Amino acid sequence: MARKPKPAAAALVAEEAVRAIAAGAHGDPFSVLGPHLREGQRVLAAFVPGADRLTALTATGDVEMIEIDGGSGFFVGVLADPGDYRLHAENAETVWEFEDPYRFGPVLGEIDVYLLGEGTHRRIWHALGAHAITHEGVEGVHFAVWAPNAARVSVAGDFNLWDGRRHPMRLRGQTGVWEIFIPGLGEGTVYKYDVRGRTGEREPMKADPVGFGAEHPPATGSVVRRIDRPHWTDERWLKERPKRQTIDAPISIYEVHLGSWRKAEGGARPLSYHELAEQLVDYAADMGFTHLEFLPVSEHPFDGSWGYQPTGLFAPTIRHGLPDEFRALVDAAHRKGLGVLLDWVPGHFPTDPHGLARFDGTALYEHADPREGFHQDWNTLIYNYGRREVANYLISNALYWLEEYHADGLRVDAVASMLYRDYSRPEGQWIPNKDGGRENYEAIALLQQMNAITYGEVPGIMTVAEESTAFPGVSRPVNHGGLGFGFKWNMGWMNDSLSYIKKDPIYRKHHHHQMTFSLHYAWSENYILPISHDEVVHGKGSMIAKMPGEGDEKFANLRAYYSFMWTHPGKKLLFMGCEFAQGAEWNHQRSLDWHLLDRAQHRGVQNLIRDLNQLYRQTPALHVNDCRPEGFQWLEPNDADNSVFAFIRRGGPKDAQVVVAVNFTPVERRGYRLGFPAPGHWHECFNSDSAHYGGANLGNLGGIETEPKSWHNQMQSAAVTLPPLSAVIFKQE
Repeated sequence: MARKPKPAAAALVAEEAVRAIAAGAHGDPFSVLGPHLREGQRVLAAFVPGADRLTALTATGDVEMIEIDGGSGFFVGVLADPGDYRLHAENAETVWEFEDPYRFGPVLGEIDVYLLGEGTHRRIWHALGAHAITHEGVEGVHFAVWAPNAARVSVAGDFNLWDGRRHPMRLRGQTGVWEIFIPGLGEGTVYKYDVRGRTGEREPMKADPVGFGAEHPPATGSVVRRIDRPHWTDERWLKERPKRQTIDAPISIYEVHLGSWRKAEGGARPLSYHELAEQLVDYAADMGFTHLEFLPVSEHPFDGSWGYQPTGLFAPTIRHGLPDEFRALVDAAHRKGLGVLLDWVPGHFPTDPHGLARFDGTALYEHADPREGFHQDWNTLIYNYGRREVANYLISNALYWLEEYHADGLRVDAVASMLYRDYSRPEGQWIPNKDGGRENYEAIALLQQMNAITYGEVPGIMTVAEESTAFPGVSRPVNHGGLGFGFKWNMGWMNDSLSYIKKDPIYRKHHHHQMTFSLHYAWSENYILPISHDEVVHGKGSMIAKMPGEGDEKFANLRAYYSFMWTHPGKKLLFMGCEFAQGAEWNHQRSLDWHLLDRAQHRGVQNLIRDLNQLYRQTPALHVNDCRPEGFQWLEPNDADNSVFAFIRRGGPKDAQVVVAVNFTPVERRGYRLGFPAPGHWHECFNSDSAHYGGANLGNLGGIETEPKSWHNQMQSAAVTLPPLSAVIFKQE
């Protein structure tokens, strides 16, 4: 009996599959492309648009491929053996040879797939994104992206003429994750994802949500960058970090926008990460700060957002260099004893078409309903915190910066906007929670989980909330019902104290308790006192511009204010330029006005901040009990007529106490009687009226001796001199 002849290879591939592949509409390309056993034959199918000839090069000989429907770019052939092969393509202009991506198996393992599907993969950057790897003995790049509602996802780039039909990806079961290994690609490859929605519509090409690098704006592509070969020299810092970031530690933070701290080459460009590792790190260390805090470094398309509208949460901005160079900046800070805090933005993301918005043709990362998913104030989208994959994405991103870049902590932006469903919304424009209230339960759970996981996984880190309401327990542990942050910005202190200091001294007596009110709630949270970038933009003027008076009086007011801030309970944060009385309001497009340091008054304010930092760090009474009531006692909170405030700061039982007195009028107070908590000699260890700071050198040279005269509820007192618009600090000997 005669054998039935084997069908031609072309007949073994369904016509509808060929058409779908050629149209870039096939949702399961690995079921069609590559080698498949069909009716006893090893049939190879390949889609190579632009090729006139295609040959499979095998160990046993070359196999000429046949093009189906001339010009379609879809070729088939029959391989004689099961070994590896390469493809050789030709057209009238060129010849090229390459590995077929569709002969390679999956890269993601079963555990990764399971955890990604469950939304519990704490380190999604190990699985998703673009990784340069060796797979099945061949070098290339593995791409993986979450797009559960897409009908087809492809990788596009210069390597395939940005043709989304050429490299469609493999969907991994019910996870919603698509992956492909593309041989021959490597670090520096620019790419995006070409996404086709379920109804067939094409979304704008998308940057990688877990991309580790990006093109220079205004280009918006992702770039393959290795993150698996860091070189660190900060072992000593990491070992000491836990004790440097507790509520007992001195924490004085220098907040910096990397793009405008200082410009290079006559203002033509921002400093690189390498330049910042020298200039910024050395400066902050010399100034006595304990930490640097960077405005968001995640990749962002618009300079004017200052980084607060990020599109690349896993990519340090290319504006200053490569990811390894950013690591070098953090490493340099650690070698100088400086912690590095990163501004982190889980509260919203921009609507840019290459970003997360409608990533797979649906509201995937955001809420579909604008009453939940759109920030009217910022024209941005709001994450769907209740979706487990989105919450996992954000928590994993927090861990990423702490683990991969050795960040020492995260300052979380706009927490209030996350906590309340009616944040900045009129009646009827928000959706209540399941109990009819305004609290956003899903966001609260996300923040609690983020804090519990980061503190649990990375020893010694700190998280800080920018939270402007009276939401309870922001910096209390999660197991005690709090949000779990280590610290919270004290926005109330900032608003009240700035309101007070801007007033003409003649009127301050009528607003005296704006400066004392913060002590009514100072222990309700672990507070940081912030004078941040938000206070020197949008018409608010610089810090020196806020001060009343003219000339020397403005500088004296500012020095007294900073002295009050550094002696008030709470950790400290100061935005760049404020430390030398930057004259102009901050402008992200230009450098700080460093030339002002040629003037004595500006140098004086800089000297003051440097000395306040040193005094704060070296004096336990000024920092050990920043967050506990036993560290503070009023001596004089009520002298409104003289606009004088006086108090005691205490550390541990064996630490010397300090007495602080601040005079917020331009009148010298000679013979002002001040209570002291112990007898003996008290040294004037600081005076903001010192000539070194630009003052008149009035004060208590040589210190004071107390006498047994009861005053301010103390058994000892002394007549002291309070210089005009100044603070004096006495330390017990």
